[in-house]
Amino acid sequence: MNEQTPVTNVDAAKAPKLPNAETVTEVQHYTDRLFSFKCTRPASLRFRSGEFVMIGLMGDVNPKTGKQMPLLRAYSIASPSWDEEMEFYSIKVQDGPLTSKLQHIKPGDEIIMKPKPVGTLVHDALIPGKRIWFFATGTGFAPFASLLREPQTYQDYDEVIITHTCREEDELIYGRNIIESLKDDELLNEVIGEGFWEKIKYYPTTTREESAKMGRITDLINSGEAYKDLDVAPLSPEHDRAMICGNLAFNLELKDMLEAAGLEEGANSKPAQYVVEKAFLD
Repeated sequence: MNEQTPVTNVDAAKAPKLPNAETVTEVQHYTDRLFSFKCTRPASLRFRSGEFVMIGLMGDVNPKTGKQMPLLRAYSIASPSWDEEMEFYSIKVQDGPLTSKLQHIKPGDEIIMKPKPVGTLVHDALIPGKRIWFFATGTGFAPFASLLREPQTYQDYDEVIITHTCREEDELIYGRNIIESLKDDELLNEVIGEGFWEKIKYYPTTTREESAKMGRITDLINSGEAYKDLDVAPLSPEHDRAMICGNLAFNLELKDMLEAAGLEEGANSKPAQYVVEKAFLD
């Protein structure tokens, strides 16, 4: 079911009432499980595309102490490092401590944001290569929404492959919209070069609802079907670099696959051929 709703904007932020408060400027719902939102950006915040921050809301009042404590979770920043606003992509969990509340935010509301970005899905954690793979499941697309709008991605690589595996087709809407928007982004086309988006090969798949391409990306790679569909050579440590962001089982399976292909895991302190977002679980 597609519940995509029109985007609403607010022009001015309210005076903050929460600690580390930022004002919500846009909210968009895609399905009964997924939504995205934008908020103001702290003036002092500097981050690298692909990093995450802690965001949240105030929790319920503790009946024993009468105090409220903040509910904070790690969220990948979906907007690129140069953007004036912050963007996030989230699931809705009806009984979740945070998302049961967060899914009801609207423009003008406030969220808490700890301005201390961290993360491994950054270009600095990879050594130079010719082709980069972004592997995502569900809301794991968020850091790649940032990196797909980061000029360095196209300066560093000749080819950018983004795979996105979800259960149902409507869960692909957010990622598809991001990629489609690149073609008409005048700023990026001017900064990076006209037609930069032609370097992207987008490979969405579903596992439950019937779609143009069915199957788990790991199975499609192991069978060779993904390589054939994309018309690319198999993964190799000489040319390929990769980033992984998804559920724990997906992350671990892909780590094993990449290492079997000869790629080594990197980090900010020791760049190598692939990285995985350990803090993210969708």
